[in-house]
Amino acid sequence: MGSVNENLYNFNAGILSKDACIVIVHTEWNAEIVNKLLEGCKKILKQYGMNNYKIITVPGAFEIPFAVKNFWDTYQNKFEKPQAFIALGCVLRGDTPHFEYVCKAVTDGVLHLNLILPVPTIFGVLTVDNQQQADERTGGVHGNKGEEAALSALKMMALKYS
Repeated sequence: MGSVNENLYNFNAGILSKDACIVIVHTEWNAEIVNKLLEGCKKILKQYGMNNYKIITVPGAFEIPFAVKNFWDTYQNKFEKPQAFIALGCVLRGDTPHFEYVCKAVTDGVLHLNLILPVPTIFGVLTVDNQQQADERTGGVHGNKGEEAALSALKMMALKYS
């Protein structure tokens, strides 16, 4: 059984501009779970003084890559162009192959974004078998993956500037 990655929480954000724009794209689907990820994400961003974040809501995980790409295409040449995207969602396994299709699509979509955009897109989408696994990853024994996604975004932004 895994646990919280304490090393992830050791980070000096001094190199980052506090004005950097971070865009969080989260799903409406499985809102009770995703809202806990979103709250964890916002908590970490605020803790590190990153208050210039935007929140975009999409219906489901399948729509995340489109929303990221559309936002980038719209704002890449604006004053507040995004410095990172954070994708938050939850796909719960059901009785049909739909789970595998959605998980593969969103995973491939985020990977593709990381290869074509000059800024990182962080994968904060839970792909779990049941509610218990989701609970364990939204404040349970595995921590809050929304917090980890925010920290990953900050570290990737710092990597870009180092």
